[in-house]
Amino acid sequence: MIISSMDPSPRSAQAWFGATVFLLLALNACALSARSGFQSDEGLRETADLIQEVKAFGRTLGIEPTDALSRTTGEGRPLSMLWLWLQKAGTLARNRAVDIRMAVGLSTIKEKSKIEQVYRVEGYSVYYRQGNEFADPRSAVTPSFAAEGMVRRVQIILHEDLHGDANFDLPWDIEEAVVTPLGALAAAEYFKHKGDPENLKLAQSALNEGRQISRELRKLVNEAEAIFQNTPVEDAKQKILALLLSYPAYQSMFQRQIVGQHPATVLEAKLSHDLAYFRYFEAIVTVTEKPLAIDVLIAELKKLPRDATPELTDGFLDALESKYSATTK
Repeated sequence: MIISSMDPSPRSAQAWFGATVFLLLALNACALSARSGFQSDEGLRETADLIQEVKAFGRTLGIEPTDALSRTTGEGRPLSMLWLWLQKAGTLARNRAVDIRMAVGLSTIKEKSKIEQVYRVEGYSVYYRQGNEFADPRSAVTPSFAAEGMVRRVQIILHEDLHGDANFDLPWDIEEAVVTPLGALAAAEYFKHKGDPENLKLAQSALNEGRQISRELRKLVNEAEAIFQNTPVEDAKQKILALLLSYPAYQSMFQRQIVGQHPATVLEAKLSHDLAYFRYFEAIVTVTEKPLAIDVLIAELKKLPRDATPELTDGFLDALESKYSATTK
């Protein structure tokens, strides 16, 4: 097991103690569960071949490949990750990163390490996510990844490669907000290159869904922040959860991704987490409508400074849109 803090800024001893207690309790609640229907070795080999092909294609777009997902679970000891995000109750990370982020490396894949219960950390909202795919050489191709749909697999492969420092080395929240739409755009470009109309249609549908989630989430966060400022925290949480009904695309993703977690407990952390991933999705995809080739867009976004802030990135994207709007007139 590897425990790592991903937040370099200083925090109070009480906050870190609470986060650590939560982490230990959560890990003690893990239970092994068997999962049937794993794909055969042939399925793993097929996905391994796909990964090499997608990585080679990504390089033509300026995405330098990494060693992430470069082996299968049969080729070495697998590593899975448990990520935790903690956000101070009644607050949202609208123009900054989530208050506390932590990562735990597990020596068994997600399917064999299931979190049964999450304990509330006093004063904080908590959201967790487990996964076998991440931007690290220790991330291996698992049977469950091989069973994912083709579009999802291609998106993840490109997304994790984009995280490589040779591509983007930005603050966590900015990098995720840039890499998420770029991975989806590059996946659509891959299916266009392959002459695969069926999967291209699905990839474009995923892009449209991401744009809708981005639009809805930004509006919801603005409304939620105002509610938190004028309403006691527990009452505010219930009002915001009820408000989700007004944002169907985001609500669908929210509910799907918090299965097994308590909505009121995850609320602030989940909204803040999702904003880090979808903050610029709509803006970045919109720039490609100028039109702007994906490889050119990637090259332009690589010019973002390593210490980019949300405010600086907003200005950078506005300037980028203006630049390519002028070239199409």
